[in-house]
Amino acid sequence: MIKPFYNIKVIHIETIKIHNMKSIQTILVTMALLGTILATNAQTTTVVRVYPKHGTVVKTIANPRVVVHKKTNYYYADGVWYKARGKKYVVTAAPRGIKVSTLPRGSKVVYRNGRRFYRYRGVWYKKRGRNYIVVNV
Repeated sequence: MIKPFYNIKVIHIETIKIHNMKSIQTILVTMALLGTILATNAQTTTVVRVYPKHGTVVKTIANPRVVVHKKTNYYYADGVWYKARGKKYVVTAAPRGIKVSTLPRGSKVVYRNGRRFYRYRGVWYKKRGRNYIVVNV
């Protein structure tokens, strides 16, 4: 009589093992699915930075540098050029020939006709001495 009870216990233990394996498998599949969703979401939130439309008016600029070029004050922040208009700033084209001491973060090196240029948000720079000069390419 003891043998049938033993067999029932063995079957019950095997059932628990199978159930636990299915639970672990379900958890792993769920984690893989969530990881895929998060990775896909991270790829879709990539920010494409383009130069703002010329003439756009802003109230403030974060940490601007003032650069004087041909007796005109230009404000330079994050690779974007502005002119003051009253208490506001207007996005302007980068003035050709203006000098900056450092390039904005994220600028790319581009070779054209064997010459080295730097590009950021559609503005082209060329190294001259210790500075970078805005050029037309």
